[in-house]
Amino acid sequence: MRARFVVPLCFTLVAGAQDWPRFRGPQGTGVAEGAALPAVFGPAKNLVWRVEVPRGRSSPIVVRDRVFLTALDGDRLATLAFDLATGAPLWRRDVARAHAHDVYVGNDSATPTPASDGESLFVFFPDLGLLAFDLDGQERWRLPLGPFDSFYGLSGSPVVHGDTVALVCDQRKGSFALAVDKRSGAVRWRVARPNAVTEAYATPVVHAPDSGSPQLLVAGARRNDGYDLATGRSLWWVGNLGIYPAGSPVIHGDTMISVATGGETPEYPPFDSFLEQLDSDKDGILSTAEFAKDAEYKDHFGWLDVDGDGRITRPEWDAKRDESVAEAGVVSTAIGGEGDRTASSLRWRYKKSFSYLITPLVYRDAVYLVKGGGIVTTLDPRTGQVFKTGRTPEAIGSYFASPVAGDGKVYLLSEAGQVTVLKADPQWEILAVNALGERVEATPAIAGGRIYIRTERALYSFGLPAAIAAAAAPR
Repeated sequence: MRARFVVPLCFTLVAGAQDWPRFRGPQGTGVAEGAALPAVFGPAKNLVWRVEVPRGRSSPIVVRDRVFLTALDGDRLATLAFDLATGAPLWRRDVARAHAHDVYVGNDSATPTPASDGESLFVFFPDLGLLAFDLDGQERWRLPLGPFDSFYGLSGSPVVHGDTVALVCDQRKGSFALAVDKRSGAVRWRVARPNAVTEAYATPVVHAPDSGSPQLLVAGARRNDGYDLATGRSLWWVGNLGIYPAGSPVIHGDTMISVATGGETPEYPPFDSFLEQLDSDKDGILSTAEFAKDAEYKDHFGWLDVDGDGRITRPEWDAKRDESVAEAGVVSTAIGGEGDRTASSLRWRYKKSFSYLITPLVYRDAVYLVKGGGIVTTLDPRTGQVFKTGRTPEAIGSYFASPVAGDGKVYLLSEAGQVTVLKADPQWEILAVNALGERVEATPAIAGGRIYIRTERALYSFGLPAAIAAAAAPR
């Protein structure tokens, strides 16, 4: 790894900002206020440092004077720490996989983002399990988990609240939610999620009401659930929702906003149309070699071959077609109650311009959605009514990173590395579009007047000199 240090920011930098301790920062909001942030930045503008990192899709987190992320380096699962001020590598801990299975090319075992309570670092690798390190890289405990039955690979990240670390592992069979003691790794509870029979990938959030116990809020396939964080008891659920949620839920007041996909009719064509095109030996079954002839679907063979026998049969295909019929959309549901709240808790549903892969952002009284093609939509978080839909014309490619915000600005990152900066307003406007020149899938972190962005090759820190100087006082 090589750090690049930038001369124009020539003062000494030490940490002095609020942490960004988990996926999407404090409480999973995606928001960090309190310091000025740049609208214009890139490899030659407002760059504090750049350091090369191994491949991985996890997002960076910021804890005290350090930045942490995970990576998959060859066959090693790596956890890395960097100096917040300079980007200098501080430590790296590699662990071997306990088990490995092929997952979709767009995912890997270093997709979940670490979480921290300010004293320990909690890391989830689907090919190993949960690990805890102190901030100097000494392993404190590990909890083996898996292997998992998920073709697209688990990507939900751990969350920490009080003295509990929670994790949700939804897969094709054997889905569960888990809570462990953050000091010892001892399992406090593990509850089966028998209704989660399709893959899901969302990171949960913790809702701490003014009265009552904290709740773990989970966005799963076809339903959202609330669990008592202390005991794992199922408190309530809302059904009639979509499938394959990857974007995580966000809390707005007493409501939970989540995303999932699906449709009123099957998303996929009838099996006979594929047989006609691909079934070379006319046996009514699609082999790996036959299916590979389809440019659009070839990388998804393992998703359709549920029993893993190297063949796709009509029942397997038809099951996936049936599964795709679901009530998709962005939904707002009331938090709380007892038992089945499907009939009473839905506040609104928006079905037009959204991505089930990307977590919505709630900021300054608007919900921000971004989807492929650079389409940006703002909604009223109370009603779901559309404020504005438009496009960022200089960044119209694919999107996987979730939006983040601070200082009256919203940051949207395309896969191609175009960073659109919006003026935060229900009637948003584009302030700048910045080109990083590197592919981006990870969600950024914001702390202390800096934006931390992980690309396929590097970790960047961007910031305004004045904001960084103001944050330089020790904690």
